[in-house]
Amino acid sequence: MFQLGKTLVSEALFEQAFTCDLTACKGACCVEGEAGAPVEENEIHDLQAHWTELKPYLTKEGIDAIEAQGVATQNAFGEWETPLIDGKACAYIAYDEKGIAQCGIEQANRDKATALQKPISCHLYPIRVKQYSAFVAVNYHEWAICSPGCELGAALKQPLYQFVQQALVRKFGQAWYDALHEAAQDFTANNQS
Repeated sequence: MFQLGKTLVSEALFEQAFTCDLTACKGACCVEGEAGAPVEENEIHDLQAHWTELKPYLTKEGIDAIEAQGVATQNAFGEWETPLIDGKACAYIAYDEKGIAQCGIEQANRDKATALQKPISCHLYPIRVKQYSAFVAVNYHEWAICSPGCELGAALKQPLYQFVQQALVRKFGQAWYDALHEAAQDFTANNQS
């Protein structure tokens, strides 16, 4: 780990190759797991404000889950997350014509039906961000269902931090990302054998 401003960043962001491979994983990160995706408190209002724009992009089961549970739910630790359909898939899920799980929020945004972007935690994935009192931890979340993304990233020689560049800029700003990129260059230069 190294410090970058008020963040502690895992070097795994430089070491791990990654490029999401939806054709292989079929969007499993939106379907598998035991909890919804983390949602920041400021995102809850936005989800409520854009609800009518999002509905046409969601499944009936997802709409039912959100209308029953709310646009976000609190877990046992008081953290907000996306609601789930029957305790499994994210309620904001949608499927393309090939049956690949997609984010309904992202699809609505792509179609310009809403200005809302998907939660930052989803945009950053497989990076997870955790707020502590004095700093923010930025870590790689390793999950077996993302193995195809690791393989494709290795084939393309794309480090994880570059794959999520847009999301990191959205979360921390361009200057932070530029400093991260510089740290990655130094890390690579110092670790070449």
